[in-house]
Amino acid sequence: MKADKLFWIPRMLTIIFILFLSLFALDAFSGEAPFYEKLAGFFIHLVPSFILVIGLAIAWKRPFAGGCVLILLSLLFTLQFNTYRLVSYFLIISVPLFVAGVLFIVFHVLAKKKTT
Repeated sequence: MKADKLFWIPRMLTIIFILFLSLFALDAFSGEAPFYEKLAGFFIHLVPSFILVIGLAIAWKRPFAGGCVLILLSLLFTLQFNTYRLVSYFLIISVPLFVAGVLFIVFHVLAKKKTT
């Protein structure tokens, strides 16, 4: 039972984080630009979410590799979005990805121990 919960925790954390990050893309619809420009801006704002979906897909199939990818994305987001400048930004943007990556790796290790 404990392993089942650990199986879903990193996946749900990553899905919730992707949805949270995707909310910021709705900002593209504000302003006076034509609709097609707003739509283009919306999809550009969703690029980090698309990258995270790819990382989640990797982690879902291969938890160890996906955990490493999520940890690397956490570091990339820290550098790209300058979340290291404010602790609150760092805690909101970078830490959840890092925690999810670590949890995927922990799940992989525990699942491997269970089978041996």
